[in-house]
Amino acid sequence: MAAPKKGRSASAQSKPGRSLALILIAIVGLTGGMFATGDTTPRLGIDLAGGTSITLEAKADQGSAINKANMDTAVEIMNRRVNGLGVSEAEVQTQGDRNIIVNIPKGTNSKEARDQVGTTAKLYFRPVLASEPTGSAAGTPPSPSASGSPSASPSPSAGASGSGSGEKATSSTSPSASATSQGRAVTDALKADATPSASASAAPSGSASAGGTAPTDEASVQAQYASLDCSKESVRLKAGEGAKPEHTTVGCGDIQGVWYKYLLGPAAVDGTEVDKAQAVFDTQTAAGWQVTMTFSDKGAKKFADITGKLAQNQAPQNEFGIVLDGEVVSSPYVSSSITGGQAQISGSFTQEEAQNLANMLSYGALPLSFHEQSVTTVSAALGGDQLRAGLLAGAIGLALVIIYLVAYYRGLSLIAIASLLVSAALTYVLMSLLGPAIGFALNLPAVCGAIVAIGITADSFIVYFERVRDEIREGRSLRPAVERAWPRARRTILVSDFVSFLAAAVLFVVTVGKVQGFAFTLGLTTVLDVVVVFFFTKPLMTLAARRKFFADGHKWSGLDPKSLGAKPPLRRTRRPAGPVAGPVETKEA
Repeated sequence: MAAPKKGRSASAQSKPGRSLALILIAIVGLTGGMFATGDTTPRLGIDLAGGTSITLEAKADQGSAINKANMDTAVEIMNRRVNGLGVSEAEVQTQGDRNIIVNIPKGTNSKEARDQVGTTAKLYFRPVLASEPTGSAAGTPPSPSASGSPSASPSPSAGASGSGSGEKATSSTSPSASATSQGRAVTDALKADATPSASASAAPSGSASAGGTAPTDEASVQAQYASLDCSKESVRLKAGEGAKPEHTTVGCGDIQGVWYKYLLGPAAVDGTEVDKAQAVFDTQTAAGWQVTMTFSDKGAKKFADITGKLAQNQAPQNEFGIVLDGEVVSSPYVSSSITGGQAQISGSFTQEEAQNLANMLSYGALPLSFHEQSVTTVSAALGGDQLRAGLLAGAIGLALVIIYLVAYYRGLSLIAIASLLVSAALTYVLMSLLGPAIGFALNLPAVCGAIVAIGITADSFIVYFERVRDEIREGRSLRPAVERAWPRARRTILVSDFVSFLAAAVLFVVTVGKVQGFAFTLGLTTVLDVVVVFFFTKPLMTLAARRKFFADGHKWSGLDPKSLGAKPPLRRTRRPAGPVAGPVETKEA
């Protein structure tokens, strides 16, 4: 009689080498990939490597709701901003419904990155109606000519071909009673949009406020401009606050170390209509660093209209202010209408200045406004101390587990320790590869997750070992005990690991920030625990059962039947061969 179960059992016992070879190939392949890519160490998070963490909170904006779509768009734009600085390892992610966390690693100019990321208001192109220097450091530059010849305060020019003097056409102007500013006439086309004037006959088409209260009459906006002192930071932060795009407003701008105040007309072009901006170095005309812009179809038409109107005026009414968060980041002038949807800003740019302006133009238009809630800077020294503390805690935890295994399971502890080493190797290699692959960064909570995983992995070995020892206590020899214990231990291990993985998955989904690192590491090590137990621990246990040291139950093997209180060996009782004798009946004649 053939017994299928015995055949399958024998096959499973005779081929444990296949599973061991499979996991060995996996380790070698992953390790080879790690060295081939050069990612030989896990990528460290801000709290371990050092860096800056910025928390931004969304503010309810007119016409923009705080919802998941807008928050995701803001994260994407901020991520491109930071990457524009060459920071490829920065992390930008949402936290809750209205917060965004930006983690910038060490080695980056944290102030520059903070300025780029923290500048979160919408971007607008506004015509300049008047401008002048403010504060004690500001001087009165000479009155420029209509051609935009060099003045004391250089600023870029905008053009379709990149040509131009690259100097600012600016004077210490203020709105006068007439439609002129120090002899420079304002054309009717520009008057139709907004005209700075102290008279009621040329009232601006909107309102602005340096203090957050949007004025509604022409006298108020004139008073705001007249009293605006951009040399004071507290005043600069509130300049233009509360003004709508269709309103005239005020703003401040830093021109080569001198703060200028601006009176700005209604927004002519929205920052969202800039498709692309980049910093380039002009080697043909020796113009130096320039910023090229490409507009959308809608933006190209608007830009052509406004530059056509500005080109008819003298300085500063031939300038447009690029306004971000109430600050005029640049105020180039134009000499002709710029058509075709492409333009470039040239001037006395350094490479850094050109790149910063290009980043603002490319990534400046966010769907929401944000304010900086907190900024945390972790030094590399502190991060190194935290990493050493985490590794020390892990080493202590691992040592305690090994001491327990050796003391309680003796020879079996060799199998458990080998399994732990395989699990640790897989965890390390995968963490190193997942850094560049999905942006995983090992932070302090992730280290805690790895430490917790030591106990979870050791628990799986203990479950299996105890099942085997229970079978030996029932009087079975080691080889059948190993196979009979496996199905029961396997179910327990799978259920236990499933609960751990489910908890890690839920924690990863419902939390944000550093807690996700703990959840991800816990989930990863739980999956690896199943892999190691199935493809390494069980086959290795099968091979060990064939060795005399374990099979005979040596007292140091951890499987000594006597020390386990085993029953006498189970023996089968056989029925006697032949018919069973019974009572004999007799029949009388």
